[in-house]
Amino acid sequence: MPLFATALALSTGDAGGAERRAVAPVLFATYADDAGSLENTRLLALSLRTFGGAHREAPIRLYLPQGFAPAESDTLKALRDLGVEVRTSGWPEGADWFFYGPKPYAAAQAEADARDEAGILAWLDDDTVVLQEPGEFLLPGGKSLGYRPVMHRNIGLLYQDPLDAFWGRIFELLPVPGASLFPVVTPADGDTLKPYINAGCLAVRPERGLFARWAECFTTLFRDSLLTDMCRADRPKRIFIHQAALAGAVLTHLSRDEMSELSDRVNYPIFFQQMFGAKRTFNDITGVVTFRHESFFRDPPPDWERELQGPADRRAWIKANLVPRSR
Repeated sequence: MPLFATALALSTGDAGGAERRAVAPVLFATYADDAGSLENTRLLALSLRTFGGAHREAPIRLYLPQGFAPAESDTLKALRDLGVEVRTSGWPEGADWFFYGPKPYAAAQAEADARDEAGILAWLDDDTVVLQEPGEFLLPGGKSLGYRPVMHRNIGLLYQDPLDAFWGRIFELLPVPGASLFPVVTPADGDTLKPYINAGCLAVRPERGLFARWAECFTTLFRDSLLTDMCRADRPKRIFIHQAALAGAVLTHLSRDEMSELSDRVNYPIFFQQMFGAKRTFNDITGVVTFRHESFFRDPPPDWERELQGPADRRAWIKANLVPRSR
């Protein structure tokens, strides 16, 4: 039986014959809620199985929203064939009015499920592709979080700027100590922001409970009428308040020395400039460990192959697996 199918199987424990559950060094998990994200998850799993090195057979879990019952399909069969275990997660009433509202609760469920089963939980958005062994997710001793900054400023605040009404209300409700703030630099533009962390690429120690705190923080924020009014008036806030809740969870739950910023080889935003605008280009996958493709390869421009630099085998894999066959 393949290792990924048995990584969490029961194994013999102490000399007394007691059984214990094997602990995986790292467990990968993601969330999907439609056909597109299911297909992305298949590509994520396939890339890990192909290029993951020592972690190529690590356990993978996919969380689906309760009540979401995708029809039996080739994608689901492929996920099973790749050793992906499918589970469900729910959320409090009203959370799903916010665009990514269910995700903190799926992450919290994944964290709870991974306790005593994995040393590290790698929580990745479904549009992640693995190109090299993701060894950075194995956090050093004493570290409980590996993170990347958000790609660009979006709803974030420049580090030197005072809190605005939105972030001020968040910091008041959670509450966030001013002394806990630290700078992060966006990969796309080099802006230095107050703590604002990418919610699609996180490595955590499950026993530390950061994702449970994330869900708790998000619940506090989305139930606040003032913040809801701000989100109703400003669509980006409604989209990204889950990342603001993550920042609050990190700042109120972990000490600074428990955090480790992952290298820019992780969560590389391929072709980000073409999709969203940026001061930097992201057209070279040489040395990249994981990248995020967003919606780029749904309808890529004709010259994308000429623009993309990097190892020929990785570029060929991208062409064969991410680009629609008609292309």
